[in-house]
Amino acid sequence: MNVCVLGAGTMGHGITQVCAMAGHEVTMRDIEEEYVENGLDGIRGNLQGGVDRGKVTEAEMAETLDRIDTAVDLADAVPGADIVIEAVPERMDLKKQTFEDVEALAGDDTVIASNTSSLSITEIASALEHDERAVGLHFFNPVHIMQLVEIVVPEQASEETVAFAETFVDGIDREPVTVRDSAGFASSRLGVSLGVEAIRMLEEGVASPQDIDTAMELGYNHPMGPIELGDVVGLDVRLDILEYLREELGERFRPPQLLKQKVRAGKLGKKTGEGFYVWEDGEIVGTSGDWGDD
Repeated sequence: MNVCVLGAGTMGHGITQVCAMAGHEVTMRDIEEEYVENGLDGIRGNLQGGVDRGKVTEAEMAETLDRIDTAVDLADAVPGADIVIEAVPERMDLKKQTFEDVEALAGDDTVIASNTSSLSITEIASALEHDERAVGLHFFNPVHIMQLVEIVVPEQASEETVAFAETFVDGIDREPVTVRDSAGFASSRLGVSLGVEAIRMLEEGVASPQDIDTAMELGYNHPMGPIELGDVVGLDVRLDILEYLREELGERFRPPQLLKQKVRAGKLGKKTGEGFYVWEDGEIVGTSGDWGDD
């Protein structure tokens, strides 16, 4: 199968990697060559980490990289693809324009998917002339490790499109859950609820980030606590999702002032080196602010 992934950032290069590891030919496209190269570097780093841990062989790494092509021009990426997965920034206008641009270049049977974590797939699909081909494929970060893919079914999707999506997700060795298009779907709505309450606990001085995270990791068997997860996802992304859910679902999703302050200060989490934690070389080395002992 030929797969096109639009976006070479954290999610885009992760989706590219898992599709290529599953044996698909993948074209990863971004708007600048620098972004594409950074995405390839991320894939190489993930694969090398797998080799170092004995999870991936040298041959598997080489074969995976051989299956990946890159592009900057959309016209070099989309034609011939069986499925196009957009992983562009979380802006409704950008995603709708991307869908429209893709349809102009795609084959009649190409499925067009969005990796949005919360935006309405039904609204994104409205940009298409043949909107029955649209579906949501919500991957989770880090994509090469996380097994879940949320298949989000918009109002317009045909049964054939949904069946294709479920088969595709099975084929890349991921576990699909199929949900109806609704604000925040299932995963983001629940995950953000936990994250926003954890930030409110910080505001109230209930506990430190480490203790809140440890409580959820050890008490509820979560692989990562809600504060650390917010830093990994990006606090700006968390804020955007909350603002959207507040508009759609009401005041219970009102963003905490502390989260707004972090984003205004440019402390967006792991990607900027500081959020609720301080990060160096991808690892937590301390906390940002006076939360007690590290």
